[in-house]
Amino acid sequence: MPESPAAARGREVRERLLAAAIELIPERGWTAVSTRVLAERAGVTPSVVHYHFPSVTAVLNEAVVGFMRQALGEVEGVLESAATPVEAVDAMFASVDRYTGADPASLIFVEAYLAATRDEHLRDQVAQILGEFRGRFESWLADHGVPAPEATAAVLAAAVDGVLLHRGLGGDQPSSAEVLRRLVA
Repeated sequence: MPESPAAARGREVRERLLAAAIELIPERGWTAVSTRVLAERAGVTPSVVHYHFPSVTAVLNEAVVGFMRQALGEVEGVLESAATPVEAVDAMFASVDRYTGADPASLIFVEAYLAATRDEHLRDQVAQILGEFRGRFESWLADHGVPAPEATAAVLAAAVDGVLLHRGLGGDQPSSAEVLRRLVA
């Protein structure tokens, strides 16, 4: 059965609200995104925000969860092209080379991690996304003979997050990939 025009409009408005949230989080910071600001950016009235979502927090949570799933999915694709664990480390770090730590995507992750420390539901969702990513990475590492694949996947994923966080704080960053290659070699 085809989607009704009203349902299509509703879906389109929800998508605009989620896209506006993804733009606003790195621009203003999580706590500065209000109903009015979100509605203005999405081109709707403030009442429409609360028609589609119970709160601004719900919009922000759904937006970042979708964004994080997509971003980590791209990293997984990069890993699938690696033939060896060392190539996987190189591929993982190459995939984040375009991020400065202060770019919008990095800021979305930082803001989401910070918000998750104060929001149990968001924390559970982010933990699930990261756990799924680490689980698939762990399986890849195990299939390629890396000892302690669970711990190795956790350390490598955390190292990437840490590198991006440090990049955002400025200063020259030494190559982490070389050190991390030793974990999997």
